[in-house]
Amino acid sequence: MNDHIFAGFGFGPIQSGLFAAEAFKSNRFKRIVIAEIDPALVQALRANHGRYVVNVASFDGIRSEHIDGIECFNPAIEQDRQELVRALSQATEIITALPSVDFYDKGSPSVVSLIRQGLQHRTARATLVYAAENNNHAARILEDKVRFRPAQPIQYLNTVIGKMSQVVTDKNEIAEKGLIPIAPGIDRAFLVEEFNRIYVTQCTLSGFTPGISVFIEKSDVLPFEEAKLYGHNAIHAVLAYLAARKGYTKMAELEHDAQVMQIARDAFINESGRALIKKYAHLNEDLFTPAGYRAFAEDLLKRMTNPWLDDTVERAARDPRRKLSENDRLFGTMRLCLEQGVEPANIARGVAAGIAYFIRQAGLAADTSCEQALRLLWTCTDLPYRSEVLRLVRMYF
Repeated sequence: MNDHIFAGFGFGPIQSGLFAAEAFKSNRFKRIVIAEIDPALVQALRANHGRYVVNVASFDGIRSEHIDGIECFNPAIEQDRQELVRALSQATEIITALPSVDFYDKGSPSVVSLIRQGLQHRTARATLVYAAENNNHAARILEDKVRFRPAQPIQYLNTVIGKMSQVVTDKNEIAEKGLIPIAPGIDRAFLVEEFNRIYVTQCTLSGFTPGISVFIEKSDVLPFEEAKLYGHNAIHAVLAYLAARKGYTKMAELEHDAQVMQIARDAFINESGRALIKKYAHLNEDLFTPAGYRAFAEDLLKRMTNPWLDDTVERAARDPRRKLSENDRLFGTMRLCLEQGVEPANIARGVAAGIAYFIRQAGLAADTSCEQALRLLWTCTDLPYRSEVLRLVRMYF
């Protein structure tokens, strides 16, 4: 039955290439409504009667998928805002796919205020709210900010989205790759990988079946979120910074660098993997077994260097200040390993290359030391295993 209503915030490659695309393919949604603040993108979608294209990279090439029936509204325009609130009041599935959780309460009107207004006038029988931002506690953060509990059942869900994606904005690059732009009149193209194994919090709403049914539900997604942060995200950053140190411009160039790929493989399987398996073996989940985690790692290493996804080193390495912060993917993984009795020497190689990258990007003096850089990167110096972490990083800096 197509009795579901979809309301999404943000129209980037994850919203378009995952959530809205799956909602469209399910044939269970009578409306797919998107809130987007980019006027050019809203206008292009409307002029194209709600149709758009997303380019999907497999290991064999790129195919284009055409999605139809999207309604796009700009919340900065009053008439559009009213329509968004109406859609939110009826929505059975709400999805936030924003750059970070920091955007929940930014802007006027904010995402939080719009969701709250929709819930205050709610007519939907039940609603799932998917928080698709890259944060292990995104659902709780969003729920706490909305601060409104309607009479009808509602559940906020965390998501583990390991689907790599990008927005291609260069006209020449779009032409060279044979990509189809999002819609006529806008010189941008969405490129996402084919991978679609997405973990979400298990729906516990009585009698409610989600309209999007392809996701893998877990009663506790935190272990899988940690596998993404300390496995996928950490090793992607390790590869990017080692690639930058060697002067590569494309991640696909690493496929033929046996030395770098072996460092990444050892970091992934023998360091991140050993630590996570030790921590979560009691769950009896296939991912947290030696064979399961090795398969996870080998698949990701292949995907990270997929020439059809054609990821750039610059994009994969961007925002080193965040990636090298004390609790993010790199130092977080090193501390996880040390907590579990695993020495993260190979991850330390990537961290050292990342610090060197940060020093160059920030325009710091070439003789800036590791400790001097970390004083700029870390907000807290009293960290567990600080001395062990620094000892390992210094070895490769």
